[in-house]
Amino acid sequence: MAPAYAQRVSRTVTAREVLLAALPALLTVLLLTLVTRPAYTKLLENDNGWSPYAYQGLVQEILNYQVARLDPAQPAEELPDVRDRALSSAGNPGQFTSLARVESYGDARLATVNRLLQEDTPESVAAAGAEAILLNSQANNFGQETGVAYFRAFSDMRFALIGAAVVTGLLSMLLTVRALWLWRTERERRSLREARQREALNLASHELRRPLQKLMLASDLMRHADTPEQRQHLLALIEDSATQLASRADLTRLNDLYLDVTLKVMRTDLRPLVRRAAEAGGRVTAQVPDVPLIWPVDVNRTRQVIENLVENALKYTNGPVELTLGERSGQPELDVRDFGPGIAPELREQVFLPYERGPRGLTEGHGLGLSLVRRYARAHGGDVTLHTPEDGAGTLVRVRFGTPLLAEPGA
Repeated sequence: MAPAYAQRVSRTVTAREVLLAALPALLTVLLLTLVTRPAYTKLLENDNGWSPYAYQGLVQEILNYQVARLDPAQPAEELPDVRDRALSSAGNPGQFTSLARVESYGDARLATVNRLLQEDTPESVAAAGAEAILLNSQANNFGQETGVAYFRAFSDMRFALIGAAVVTGLLSMLLTVRALWLWRTERERRSLREARQREALNLASHELRRPLQKLMLASDLMRHADTPEQRQHLLALIEDSATQLASRADLTRLNDLYLDVTLKVMRTDLRPLVRRAAEAGGRVTAQVPDVPLIWPVDVNRTRQVIENLVENALKYTNGPVELTLGERSGQPELDVRDFGPGIAPELREQVFLPYERGPRGLTEGHGLGLSLVRRYARAHGGDVTLHTPEDGAGTLVRVRFGTPLLAEPGA
């Protein structure tokens, strides 16, 4: 189901991006069609263009016939030809463009001109000439208004074309900005993902170091064990270290282990986890209640919390480290105290940031321990805070446990 869903989403995204890429071209075609339509319609209304020559020719032919009738020198045999030319011009309405529109501008009519010419009397020919002149005047009026309409239509089209160019240009610019933004977002997402992967690997490396050291130490001591009891103790230490390695190095769950922490919770007595930190003796001592203190925790993550706090305390002092497990307001609290130089109040939040360290310790570190401790403590519904002990010496780290936030059922 998941691959099919991802494939459908991929096809949808591809289709969307293709449509967005084609949008400027489609919008350009649409806008050009809309803005050129008025001028195109105006041309169609005026028979694809206006010409006054037929009207002017009609006037000229009739005037020629009038002059020929009045000219004594005009040969009589040529007069019918001059009359036929005038009649041919008046009797052919198809050559007069937009005739109906022109005749609507006044009372002059082409049919009247044709009828008067056919009467062929001096008076009718003169009246035909006057009618033709009026018709030509109407044609000129029509032509002037048509020219103004053409100019207005093409002027509107020019501005509309500029507007269309601006709109499509802005849209193209917005799509370019969007593409750059998506590219930058994807690059930042990839960078963040890589940074999270590096952080998870660094934390895993940090947490694998202790069980590996114990495993190597126990293996070395195994060679010199003299009694079965010693060998049995070292074997138990090796098994415990191997278990810790397995719980901290699951490459398929690095995010759940170190970043978006998912706990495997079970109700556990916290006392053995605290005592374990002091079993080796030395500078670490543990004080726990006489009765079991049972709480829902992830055993392995809680153990990492204690190990990191003890290791951090040992790093900053040659003196003792004291662990105290107790209960306050119905919730467990673990105090880890050292007697080192302490941490200034203004630096206490800073040391919980990854790769940030407090005052220079006796040994070098990477500044990952306290950030991981806080992450695990908050995953358990609690927190970790730094305090100054009542006598003012050293640093007191307090871990408070609450109700786990994101948990899987424990084994």
